[in-house]
Amino acid sequence: MKIENTKAQMRKGVLEYCILLVLDGKPLYASDIIQSLKEAKMIVVEGTLYPLLTRLKNAGLLAYRWEESTQGPPRKYYELTETGRNFLVELEESWSELVSAVQTIRDNKA
Repeated sequence: MKIENTKAQMRKGVLEYCILLVLDGKPLYASDIIQSLKEAKMIVVEGTLYPLLTRLKNAGLLAYRWEESTQGPPRKYYELTETGRNFLVELEESWSELVSAVQTIRDNKA
């Protein structure tokens, strides 16, 4: 088993949560979302991001709006919906429980 495959699967498992966290409190353009994720070492490319954004939008967690740009075509800005904010609160609780469980297992290893 290759460590890189496992690490990639771990990142994929939390990517939606990270996207919601990045969008919490501010609408962002897709390239800004990618930049925030890259800065946090959550490597993601447009080909991965756009399907996730579409899935989150279709689930009612995100909305988008078009904004005119001074440099080129209009830009699509994504933001959390009220449902998305509520979902994020639940994910944050689940994440805390998961981190705590893993830490307990790490602390109790033989």
